[in-house]
Amino acid sequence: MDTSEVEELLSPTKEFLLTYFLPEKCYNYFFVDLNFFHVPCWKIVLSKTVGVWIILGTVMAQLPQLWKVLRARSASGISWWSVLLQVYAITGPVVYCITNNFPLEAWSERLFMFMQGLAMGFLIQHYSGNTLKGIVFLLAYGGVMLLLTSPLVPEHVIPAMQASSMLAVVASRVIQAGTNYYHGNTGQLSALSVFLVFTGSLALIFTSLQETGDWSSVSTVTHVVAACLSCLLLTQVVCYRNSRTKDKTE
Repeated sequence: MDTSEVEELLSPTKEFLLTYFLPEKCYNYFFVDLNFFHVPCWKIVLSKTVGVWIILGTVMAQLPQLWKVLRARSASGISWWSVLLQVYAITGPVVYCITNNFPLEAWSERLFMFMQGLAMGFLIQHYSGNTLKGIVFLLAYGGVMLLLTSPLVPEHVIPAMQASSMLAVVASRVIQAGTNYYHGNTGQLSALSVFLVFTGSLALIFTSLQETGDWSSVSTVTHVVAACLSCLLLTQVVCYRNSRTKDKTE
């Protein structure tokens, strides 16, 4: 196999790497010059890898949760208020993108997360025997979105919503952790979803430090608190599951 055939064979791999993980100069350092100890390039690769993981983790995190609820036909243990705060947290960014006419491909992952949150909110009501309340929730939130994207809303409202989104995320996890503790179990809470959220939180800490370089910045501290709460939720899932397994054995 000659050089041209090898290059043609590796072309899709190179295109994938250049698109998502490293610039061409770093590709040349690694795969042409075989210089695998170029520290600046490794920092770029790590940063881009974390970015991809944040997108995948946040977008995919709720899918295992939705699947578990649908399969069990129950949303027991999942806090309605926790989900509502999650929906609020993503509402600000979605409305901002809509009002600024950003192309859909630039914020489609946020829209997908928003739709997942609404779906979870409806399912909680539906499997609690309040299907009508769930439908009213969807219609009411649709009305809120129409209002927020209209000229009637003052300009400072959307930035304020965005600024408070991380606080809403923190409050959401506190409420869910409290619900787990109160009931003594995690119900239908998905371990995989909680794990994806936790790893996504760690990735957000890394990106925040890359941007600010300061552990004491508001952004970094908020992400650290969110990660700690995600770790608490993950610990609860494991501990309560082990407790249930022990009870069944006895």
